[in-house]
Amino acid sequence: MTAFICFLRGVNVGGNKMVKMDALKALFGSLGLKDAKTYLNSGNVVFRCDDDDRAHLARRIEEGIRKKAGLEVKIILRTTSELRKVIAANPMTVEPERNPKALLVAFLAGELAKDAKALLLKLKLDSEELHFGRQELYLYLPKGIADSKLSNALTEKKLGVNVTARNWNTVNALLGMAEEIGAH
Repeated sequence: MTAFICFLRGVNVGGNKMVKMDALKALFGSLGLKDAKTYLNSGNVVFRCDDDDRAHLARRIEEGIRKKAGLEVKIILRTTSELRKVIAANPMTVEPERNPKALLVAFLAGELAKDAKALLLKLKLDSEELHFGRQELYLYLPKGIADSKLSNALTEKKLGVNVTARNWNTVNALLGMAEEIGAH
């Protein structure tokens, strides 16, 4: 069985697309996904399953959320080994003076087009950092995500791919949870 990390886009943010985490955990169980655990109240679920067809699995989960919760929610999936590589590939040092809540990983459902990369570079403030991974963006937003033009561009409409971001602490906690259930 493969352990997956599921990132739900835009759940429980600003009072929109509200989903209780216990209901989300139960929904994953009803889909036959094993050992589902949620983290925080922002749409993070780790689970195990035998389905290695990621597109099929993503459709199953999105359809399940649509049917059970009545919400249109896009998801992004990563395996434990993929998330481990994302963490290892972080080009920014995690130093004591760097706020880990301002260090974000934006997970992409596909690769960015050149025009999307150009848009992000144009919007980046001098105080911000932006690094491109294969299907991730690494961002440091020291003035906060709410005031960043760069973070406001992290939408499917502007980038051409589904995207959702998590702070560095959350990314690392989710890896720990996925490794724990993957050890079963």
